[in-house]
Amino acid sequence: MASPPSDDVLRRRWRSCLRVTALFTGIGFLVTFGVSFFARELSFSVFGWPFSFWVASQGALLVYLALVWVYARAMHRLDVRCGVAEDD
Repeated sequence: MASPPSDDVLRRRWRSCLRVTALFTGIGFLVTFGVSFFARELSFSVFGWPFSFWVASQGALLVYLALVWVYARAMHRLDVRCGVAEDD
């Protein structure tokens, strides 16, 4: 059985977790407000609805799903690198 990671390793992991979380939160913020703000300028229709509606609703959801997937992979890699990953 492997020994538990040292306090220094756990501290570095925690700082890395905070950085990764802040990065993905910032990207989510930009997607939520940036896309919605700039989508108003797109003034044509798709299937009878304004294109800005489709960009803001459907496009943002796809980006959020991608963010969740990439975040989970990044955190798993960080856990493996620091030796605290759970056994699959």
